[in-house]
Amino acid sequence: MNSTRLKPVISAADIPAALRGTPFADLFGYHNLGKPFKEYSAARLLVCMCMDNRKQLRLPDNFAFILRTGGGNIRYSEFKISFAVAIGGVRHVAMIAHDNCGMAHLASKREAFIRGLMRNAGWPRKKALDYFATYAPLFEIGDEIDFVLAEARRLNFKYPRVKVLPLFYRIADGRLYLIKK
Repeated sequence: MNSTRLKPVISAADIPAALRGTPFADLFGYHNLGKPFKEYSAARLLVCMCMDNRKQLRLPDNFAFILRTGGGNIRYSEFKISFAVAIGGVRHVAMIAHDNCGMAHLASKREAFIRGLMRNAGWPRKKALDYFATYAPLFEIGDEIDFVLAEARRLNFKYPRVKVLPLFYRIADGRLYLIKK
């Protein structure tokens, strides 16, 4: 992950003009800028982010649908996105990656994963090894920023009337960042 690719949002002036007046601007306002909460009767945004317990967003109730998966990888959750668009009326999707993601570079975690399943789940080594070999390639995200940029491009193509914005969450400061493309 290369932090020089991140653009901080520490004031409303840092929000690009094209995003102002959108749910993306509200997301930055609520989470980064401490904007007072408004009441919502329906979600205005879908947030797709990692299930990592180190990140929590500051958002008002009913503002967003939130889909949390390992690495923020929604490749196998697209029906849920389609549901939020078709039934929930969502037209804005925030794809949020973060630093130090466990799903990044999974091959480097192979032995720890296998040992953990053996110790914590009681699996034999062969079962844990086969499981990792089968599923790790499906859930590997590689570099966090490259992954979220590619996923946003893919979803923007798949849902042409929905704006998908790739964002980044830095665990050290708990803030959302724009990504320089």
